[in-house]
Amino acid sequence: MSILFSRTDQRLGEFAVRPLDPAADAELLHGWVTHPKAPFWLMQGQSVAEVSAAYRAILEHPHHEAFVGLWEGRPAFLVERYDPAHVELVGLYEAQPGDVGMHFLCAPADTPVHGFTRAVITTVMAFVLDDPAARRVVVEPDLRNTAVHALNAAVGFEPAGPISKPEKEALLSFCTREQFADAVRGVNA
Repeated sequence: MSILFSRTDQRLGEFAVRPLDPAADAELLHGWVTHPKAPFWLMQGQSVAEVSAAYRAILEHPHHEAFVGLWEGRPAFLVERYDPAHVELVGLYEAQPGDVGMHFLCAPADTPVHGFTRAVITTVMAFVLDDPAARRVVVEPDLRNTAVHALNAAVGFEPAGPISKPEKEALLSFCTREQFADAVRGVNA
């Protein structure tokens, strides 16, 4: 599959993003989104067919996309990009032109690599902001997911406050292109 975006992390090497194929990637995705370390993904207990169908529905939606992230050429993370005026956050905040929503999930690893998740979120943010129309990235992680809140802050997100979604209480946060650039300036970006 074609590479849509890539960046080199000075310490960890090559990161890239490619289109997701819900059929070919079904087993891989299932292992990631149903893993005990992925409870906030809300797919625990789903079958391979259910996960494949969920990602097929995302790819068929006009305002939602999904991608597989690669590290050194191997699948290592999942990315979702969406228009929050039409998906996930409809009616929950005042969407602005250029807002882009994002989700990311690192594949479970037997041996954690120091700085890997930070390199992934940096790659995901650079990928999302590579689109000149993107002005601000919007996220809505579960309020209890303090690890991702810290990662979001590290790349420039500022919390706007909690919101109630049907499936969770979430922390709505925003990061402009400028905030991201300031956050990663001088860091291994």
